[in-house]
Amino acid sequence: MVLERWHVGPWTGRGTVEGEPFEAGVKRTPDELNFDVVGLSRILGRRQTTAEEMLMRRCQGLLRPTDPRVSGVETIADAEVAGQLAELAEVAFGWIAGQAPEGYEFVRTDAVELRPVMGLAAEVVAVDAVVQAAVERGDALPADRLAASQVRRSKAGDWYAGDAVCNWSGPYPTAEQAADAVRAARVELVNQLAEAGHDDLAATATRWPEVVTQQP
Repeated sequence: MVLERWHVGPWTGRGTVEGEPFEAGVKRTPDELNFDVVGLSRILGRRQTTAEEMLMRRCQGLLRPTDPRVSGVETIADAEVAGQLAELAEVAFGWIAGQAPEGYEFVRTDAVELRPVMGLAAEVVAVDAVVQAAVERGDALPADRLAASQVRRSKAGDWYAGDAVCNWSGPYPTAEQAADAVRAARVELVNQLAEAGHDDLAATATRWPEVVTQQP
């Protein structure tokens, strides 16, 4: 499976770590986060066995006794069921990790997050990784936001270059024109990196992935 729609950052709500006090309405309990991890894997396309599906239904009843509900409150009192859910969440995250786009990786901290792989010697280097490296060195460059953009179609049928939240360029009548705007920004970013003295970052441009076009 290839993810057509993806974004850098958290893909689940954040949760409390075992032993930490709960933060109702702010962070998931550990059981709630495990439930969300398994749910995310289903959304992304992982097929569950019958036994897994029955476990999830049972956990849903235990963790979501009311609707609407406040997150960060419910736990599973049955230790055996909670352990089964934690094991399933580990399996589900392993599957999620295998779906990461080139140049990125899924990690699980207090949430499931997608991050750019920061190794600049990698075969594929995400533009996000280059941008982050430049920022860590003290340089936020004008072309970075558009250079790291994807292309997506609006409900009206126009094409834009942007991220999961904002459109940074457009509208364009075709996807290719929107992608050309991103490619032009990448050329500008290479020049800006070189001018700022980051020749090693600029040199990774030959290993940047193609501009991603999200299918409607």
